[in-house]
Amino acid sequence: MQQNYNQPLEFTGLTAWIDSALKSVLPDFWVIFIQLVLVAVALLAAYAVIAMILIYVERKITAFFQARIGPNRVGPFGIFQTVADVMKILIKEIIHINRVDKFLFYTAPFFMIVASMMTFGAIPFGKGLHAVDFNIGVFYVIAVSSLGIIGVLLAGWSSNNKYSMIGAMRSGAQFVSYELSAGFALMTMVILSGTMQLSEMIETQTYCWNIFNGHISSLVAFVIYLISGHAETNRGPFDLPEAESELTAGYHTEYSGLQFGFFYLAEYLNMFIIACIAATVFLGGWLPLQIAGWDGFNQVMWYIPSYIWFFGKVGVLIFLSLWVRWSFPRLRIDQLLNLEWKYLLPINLVNLLIMVFLVLSGLTLTEIFNIR
Repeated sequence: MQQNYNQPLEFTGLTAWIDSALKSVLPDFWVIFIQLVLVAVALLAAYAVIAMILIYVERKITAFFQARIGPNRVGPFGIFQTVADVMKILIKEIIHINRVDKFLFYTAPFFMIVASMMTFGAIPFGKGLHAVDFNIGVFYVIAVSSLGIIGVLLAGWSSNNKYSMIGAMRSGAQFVSYELSAGFALMTMVILSGTMQLSEMIETQTYCWNIFNGHISSLVAFVIYLISGHAETNRGPFDLPEAESELTAGYHTEYSGLQFGFFYLAEYLNMFIIACIAATVFLGGWLPLQIAGWDGFNQVMWYIPSYIWFFGKVGVLIFLSLWVRWSFPRLRIDQLLNLEWKYLLPINLVNLLIMVFLVLSGLTLTEIFNIR
């Protein structure tokens, strides 16, 4: 069956129209330059808007779990509370700290923002909504997202504060440890898909998402990636680097105003990015639910825009992340590292070998049932 990508509510027609309109009046150099500027502006706008939405959503979900109302003063149902907070943090005074390494201290927040922004640009949000599509997309995402730890370490080291330094050391140990499991979980799906390119990985999941295609091995990799990704974002119960009951605020204790806002913004976007990567690699990305042979059902599913599918899947994973955060107490540092090195990493390595066996033996669902 021919898959119908060009539905009226998709953005493929808009992007094609912009491209053809620019090429009709400008030379190729300026066409590329303007397109890059438009993509950058769109990504920055989406970055800011998604962060504000996530902050509001988490406040409401947290209130639900704790039998509270949540934001309810600024705007209907408190929907403008986040906007008010953003305005406040933009005009708030930046307190200058004595005896800090000023260059590193002021550089650290930008490492956090740049790392998350570079990863954000490689996410396929829908058909035609993919800014950067490298042929080594999974490797790029793993490499670029790892740059954020540099900002955390610089912030802790340059702050001249024992709480900041302890928080940075905890974050470094935690991030490096759980990055291994997250990377191996993604490599398990690379073996299953046969490609590192995110767009091709999505196409291979047309009739069978990866979470089902690799039997129990895919499910194990999915669970391990969610745990590892949650730990990498320093969110409860893995929030030891910024444990307020022990370290006041951890590595960003000495930051205020917009500088603290950068760390706060990056934390929420990292949660969103982890959910996006999981949805892309394991849940078919922007592809709708498709069943081989059910042509009528498949056509109806295609009438739902691809970005709705994508953000729906991401929303479910974010809700799961918030559910975990507000349901479990904070782990001790020894428990956190034991979970990774004694359990997740060995399970991940064995799971990787099992996936290699399944693929080489032709025992995946797409091979068994000849799903194409």
